[in-house]
Amino acid sequence: MKRRTLVGGIAAAAAAAAAVPGTAAPRRIGMSDVDRLQRRFTEIIASDHRHGGQLGIEQQAVALANEALNLQNAGSATQRVRSNLYACAASFRSSAMWAAIDSRRYDDAQQHMREAQALAEMSGDQAIKFRIWSHTGTMYRHMGRPADALAANYVARGLHITRRDPMFASLGLARQAAIQGVAQERTGTCRAIDQAQEAMSRADSHAYRPVWMLAFYDQAELDSLALSAYLSLGAYQTAEFHAHRCLSALRPHMIRSRAIATTRLAHAQLAQGDADAATGTAMQVSVDAATQHARVSRMLQEFGAALRATAPGSPLARLWTEHAATWRTPA
Repeated sequence: MKRRTLVGGIAAAAAAAAAVPGTAAPRRIGMSDVDRLQRRFTEIIASDHRHGGQLGIEQQAVALANEALNLQNAGSATQRVRSNLYACAASFRSSAMWAAIDSRRYDDAQQHMREAQALAEMSGDQAIKFRIWSHTGTMYRHMGRPADALAANYVARGLHITRRDPMFASLGLARQAAIQGVAQERTGTCRAIDQAQEAMSRADSHAYRPVWMLAFYDQAELDSLALSAYLSLGAYQTAEFHAHRCLSALRPHMIRSRAIATTRLAHAQLAQGDADAATGTAMQVSVDAATQHARVSRMLQEFGAALRATAPGSPLARLWTEHAATWRTPA
């Protein structure tokens, strides 16, 4: 409701300004306006990697998407500028979508998805189309709908950009592997991971790519998706291998990703019977991630339940219970 109020206020203010008689002639909208919005998009990306799917990030992204759309009617512009404004709006909506996915608010995520897809079509931007459809696949994977997830991811993988740039092909294949892991397709999972690795090896490190891609997709992210896939398959030793490789290569700004990979590593260690190592690993997750990030919180709750089931009443189980209790204790 707050988000709708905010967006409605922005739209109403723009309409009121346009309706005032005697105002100056519409100004020229140019690439400097697009550049300003793209700088704000970079800030949204950085905030997402630090904090994960927070409602505030989602609301800010929606407001910026509407700011980009309001510019369409604020003055004259070339078709190139208008296409870029639609791409900016689609980019912001895709970030709102991701924030909602990350915090497990899937109804909101699907609303953002529909808006983002329409805007991306009007922009003609292949990269943002890929991001939106790839996020859609991830959303359905988290919702436990692997068939829909694969269908959405195939749309992303079918875009021309995956043939022009092997890095996009690699990301599409790595996310396919994570989906196939949920679907328990062991052979397909392993094949997709190998193909994702091969595609990454062919990618030109100097090629131009959008900021959202540069900010997160690298070897560490490929290993993170492989970790997720093998954990779903119950291949815990292989999952642990990819977890260690991911954590050793993650860039410092990937705070949310580090918390997720660390939690998944703890699950892989516990499933192999190493409760001591698993508990120590899980306790490395920061309090902020454990309490403010919905995906991490749920995975840690599942870890605690699995630990208590594995070693009920043990010192380790009590240690974990005491540790988790501190998250709920006011400072």
